Amino acid sequence: QVQLVESGGGLVQAGGSLRLSCATSGRTVSTYVMAWFRQALGKDREFVAGIRWSGGSTMYAASVKGRFTISGDSANNTVYLQINSLKPEDTAVYYCAAERLRTYGSQWLLSSEYHYWGQGTQVTVSS
Repeated sequence: QVQLVESGGGLVQAGGSLRLSCATSGRTVSTYVMAWFRQALGKDREFVAGIRWSGGSTMYAASVKGRFTISGDSANNTVYLQINSLKPEDTAVYYCAAERLRTYGSQWLLSSEYHYWGQGTQVTVSS
């Protein structure tokens, strides 16, 4: 079992920044892909960014590339999502997910590929 706990969400003005954290515990996740998804009200859950613990490979959705940065702190078993230049359309519940995905590819983008999920943290951006 893998447990994921997100934190760091909040209400910010457009143009501001936030850093989301995902603390992991349980089974070792060194071979896992850790990802951030988000789900806005009335919309499907969408991939935002992913990182593989071993090797540090990363992947970003086109809509956030250049503004979002995913990173991992293996010593503290925590994955971060730095979000800069926030826009109102970034408003959503942000979820952390984990799965042992063996290859770097499009499967990272699919929420159905991930077995482990956190409870989510709300990010609200005011204009």
